[in-house]
Amino acid sequence: MKPVAFQPDVEIRARGHRIGCIGAGMIMAECHLAAYAEAGFPVVSIASRTKERAAEVAKRWNIPKVHETPADLIADPEVEIVDLAYPPDQQPALVRAALEAPHVKAILAQKPLALSLSEAIALRDEAEAAGKILSVNQNMRYDQSMRVLKQIMDAGELGEIVFAQIDMHAIPHWQTFLAGYDRLTLSNMSVHHLDVLRFLFGEPDEITTLTRTDPRTEFAHSDGIVVSTLRFPSGVMALSLEDVWSGPRAEGYADDQHISWRVDGTEGVAKGTIGWPNGKASTLSYASRLSTDGAWVTPEWDTMWFPQAFIGVMEQLQHAVSSGEAPALTIADNVRTVALIEAGYRSIAEGRTVRLSEIPINEDNGGETTP
Repeated sequence: MKPVAFQPDVEIRARGHRIGCIGAGMIMAECHLAAYAEAGFPVVSIASRTKERAAEVAKRWNIPKVHETPADLIADPEVEIVDLAYPPDQQPALVRAALEAPHVKAILAQKPLALSLSEAIALRDEAEAAGKILSVNQNMRYDQSMRVLKQIMDAGELGEIVFAQIDMHAIPHWQTFLAGYDRLTLSNMSVHHLDVLRFLFGEPDEITTLTRTDPRTEFAHSDGIVVSTLRFPSGVMALSLEDVWSGPRAEGYADDQHISWRVDGTEGVAKGTIGWPNGKASTLSYASRLSTDGAWVTPEWDTMWFPQAFIGVMEQLQHAVSSGEAPALTIADNVRTVALIEAGYRSIAEGRTVRLSEIPINEDNGGETTP
């Protein structure tokens, strides 16, 4: 078996649909819009909580139109794709407004899609009824190391997967609106890792989650540092660790923030880093008895999770609009990630392992549950 020809970044198949952006914070200004400018995606308008802030971002990224309010942007007939970067308690109302706008063809929502599983299910069903594409920005699936890892696994180079781990010791920038919610790390940080584990290994059978408070986070919270263990039907066991404390941070203290990952298989091992905490490209090395004669191979790339992975997220939506095919990141798939988060919170609350079959995801249609 020869090593596969890796594709760390997506091929852009469509880029002609006009985007209206709602939100002007860090994620929109530094990630979405930087990616869209690089890819040549047409952003025609922007709105945010205040017009002044939206105007600042519009000037920076040469966006021609600034709307007074998000509602005005959604009503603009020039907008074909509504791109949301808004707090999850306010996002569902904007999604629903976009679903009702006849000229809007697709919506890209942020994760978490909503503050509850029931709300996420409702949005899924409303999008289906409206015949509109609703996609969720699970951008870690487009991190270059995760894409190449998936390609290595799909080619069989690691054999049967035995164990996987994502090990985070890094400090997120918690948005101020999170102080008003009763959920923190599992819903807003672990969601990246748990979703990408689903992307790699399919639907888990069960999850066990433990947590403690984070000494650095000043507002009230319960889930600070989080450790989740997942079991999959294939036998894979996976560990997701989010140490958002990551040690003291002060003048003279050497910063060692990092995120590493590892996947062990019967025929090989892949390991690497996620470059987000230090602003570098993610990395990957692997060794396979089948394709590298047991030697370690390290493919390289220059692109990064932030911002280039956001090209992939919008590209899959542009392609879905152009082709009529389902997007790679469907709302139905994201509901399963929300269900996994919900199972994690139940595990914390009840101090036990929770099977995903306990979490209904389609109550209106016979009580379908996650596998």
